[in-house]
Amino acid sequence: MDNDANYTAYRRGRKIRPVVQTLLKETGIDLTSGAGTPELIGFQEHFRDYKFTVYQGLSCDDIMFEGQVDASKRINLLYDHVERHYHVITNVTGAMAKRYVRRACKKSCRSDITHVRDQTCSDCMTSPPCAFSEVRFPCD
Repeated sequence: MDNDANYTAYRRGRKIRPVVQTLLKETGIDLTSGAGTPELIGFQEHFRDYKFTVYQGLSCDDIMFEGQVDASKRINLLYDHVERHYHVITNVTGAMAKRYVRRACKKSCRSDITHVRDQTCSDCMTSPPCAFSEVRFPCD
């Protein structure tokens, strides 16, 4: 990076520093020693409107952390073991060089139509399957 790029990155970082410090104070998360699973869980608990998924590689099977929330909004991250840094994935299908990645099961294929689901509801074909107990009610 040249000096202009370093200065621009520094200025951007300086602008968001107060926001980040407020967030860390609100959540009680300490990043002085880096971030691992406990910190990811803390962020997931704070941002319940988003589902955090962290990949350790560019394959659908390389999930190292997935938040246990039911949210339609997603934050996808790629963990870089060399740099020990989390990168934001803005386009999962583009990052994985796939045409289609199913949100529910994280499997990839050429299209949604050809996607083979491991577990689906026998009535409505959603994945994961609709939950039911002894008595089965029609699903949405």
